[in-house]
Amino acid sequence: MAAASDAPVLVGVGPEGALPVTRLAARVAAAHGRRLHLLHAFNWAAPDAPAVTRSRADAEQLLDQATAAANQCEPNVPVTTEIVEGSPVAVLVRKSDSAFLVAVGDGGMARCEGCIPADSPTLQVAARAECPVLVARQDPPPQGPVLVGVDGSAPAEIALGWALACAGRHRSRLLAVWVVETDAAIEETTGRLHALVSGQHAGRPDTAVECHVIRGEPGDVLVEQSRSAQLTVVAARGDEPWRGMLGAVSQSLLYHAPSPVIVVRGASGPPGDGS
Repeated sequence: MAAASDAPVLVGVGPEGALPVTRLAARVAAAHGRRLHLLHAFNWAAPDAPAVTRSRADAEQLLDQATAAANQCEPNVPVTTEIVEGSPVAVLVRKSDSAFLVAVGDGGMARCEGCIPADSPTLQVAARAECPVLVARQDPPPQGPVLVGVDGSAPAEIALGWALACAGRHRSRLLAVWVVETDAAIEETTGRLHALVSGQHAGRPDTAVECHVIRGEPGDVLVEQSRSAQLTVVAARGDEPWRGMLGAVSQSLLYHAPSPVIVVRGASGPPGDGS
């Protein structure tokens, strides 16, 4: 289901990594003609909980800094702010049903081997949000293509639509990658990939597209391909119906991809031309 035309890019602003995620979210909002809504959730009942500010004054100062960063990056994007009492994850998940996209920081997971718990706020938001989730990194991405992982599943087709829209809006080329287990599958899968991309590319003929079928392990291949991508798009769960809210490939990318990652939920239709 496509987001309403006035749905904002919703940014979870925490005390760590607030400015990189705000700058990236502002660029995404500008590309898609959306407003930016900066939100800080404070669990007042648990002042010792991680990733909360010490006082409301601290929260206001944090949002002021994030607003200044957004205005400097994209001065034409309208910015609103909000401070909400409650768990950051619960608040972002609740408000995601009226957002175009939710943007959060990665909590340092791309630089940390084996020390990010499965219940980290970033993973919880990516797994539970009602709209696509953009996970930003601390370092700015290269000016490379928009990468999308395809596996023939219906969720991956929706992710492909999102990736095409993002590539068009960001004036980038699209790199569509389908990973197979054997060399024997490459020829047939190449035809299927071109057919899938052609079916959606007809509506965006000005966007350059590359299609590659690669043998290997999907998570490893896509993480490696993401090293030169400005943005990586993946379905929350592709052709893995037995898995939980996030599939193995989306989790691998969230943990290890150096590029920002957009996780697209199955019900989140691609942004339309009017968005």
